[in-house]
Amino acid sequence: MRLYYHPLSSNSRRALMTARHLGIPLDLVVVDLARGEQRLPAFLDTNPNGRVPVLVDDDGRVLWESRAIMQYLADRTPGQTLYPQELHARADVNRWMFWCAAHFSPALAIFTWENVVKRLTGAGDPDPAELKRGERLIAQLAPVLDAHLAGRTWVAADRVTLADLSLAPPLALATPAVIPITPYRHLLAWLARVQELDAWTKTTPPRP
Repeated sequence: MRLYYHPLSSNSRRALMTARHLGIPLDLVVVDLARGEQRLPAFLDTNPNGRVPVLVDDDGRVLWESRAIMQYLADRTPGQTLYPQELHARADVNRWMFWCAAHFSPALAIFTWENVVKRLTGAGDPDPAELKRGERLIAQLAPVLDAHLAGRTWVAADRVTLADLSLAPPLALATPAVIPITPYRHLLAWLARVQELDAWTKTTPPRP
């Protein structure tokens, strides 16, 4: 299988971490986002949204959206434990993955864009109004995850699941992006556990 990705993309990293945890080898193809390769016709033929990651299976089937790729990789792996088969356990994993996609990741992305991506691409100074908006969102969302993690090791089960691998990647740049998560000790303790996983350490991108 071939994965089109970018090393600094948290969406890409979700797919990479899932494949690493499951022991699935991938042929990795870097899409240079800074040079706009995601907008070239050849790439848009695989993903008309112009985003990474994109998975191309050995039979030529194409799949985009990071969490869909995560679920697909898990479902095609016999005996895996990342994505539970039991109805209620799977629903809980889905709940946190969708919460991440709809709420948590977009809030974190504000800080990554304003404090990291703009600096790397010369797109201007951070926008104070956007950072304030991000702070309001984090103040609303981070306590939800922090409270849920009180007394828990992992987000959705007694072991690592796709929920953990979905939520953690946008926090990889928490320090350079100045994401205000220091008050949330349960969240920080969980993140430290994720960062000890082989799937995390083997997919760590270079520091921007």
